Amino acid sequence: MADKSSFTPEEWTLLLRSVMTAGIAVSMAEPSGLWGLLKEGVASAKALAEAKIDPGADALVKAVVGDFDTVTDRSAARDDLRAQFTASKPADIKQKCIEILRQGSTLVDAKAPNDAVAFKGGCATSASAWPRPPMKGGPSGHWRRTG
Repeated sequence: MADKSSFTPEEWTLLLRSVMTAGIAVSMAEPSGLWGLLKEGVASAKALAEAKIDPGADALVKAVVGDFDTVTDRSAARDDLRAQFTASKPADIKQKCIEILRQGSTLVDAKAPNDAVAFKGGCATSASAWPRPPMKGGPSGHWRRTG
């Protein structure tokens, strides 16, 4: 089973970005305003808590989820996404999200093939429950533009 030591620091940040990007992609595809954002935040916290304590959860998924508790790794992924998405239009953000998800998928397929299905399945089926970076300027900040 793969864990953090199976990846370089840059690759690990890509996995964290992939998880965050899945949530962003859901928000971009189905904007639901402040109330929807709050509900997604609650779902995110619940999914993280469940993944941490689930004895049957995949080791790679648990390792990635666990790193959202560390300021260093979470901040690196968040700051990288912020830099990529700043001044981007919604259509551009969608395309960037797709590319990040492809890169993460390719990386997991290559370096952790036994964990790939669980990792990608978690991103695909629970995207709205994965953590996402804080939004600059609040719910209508640059992560989710309306125009």
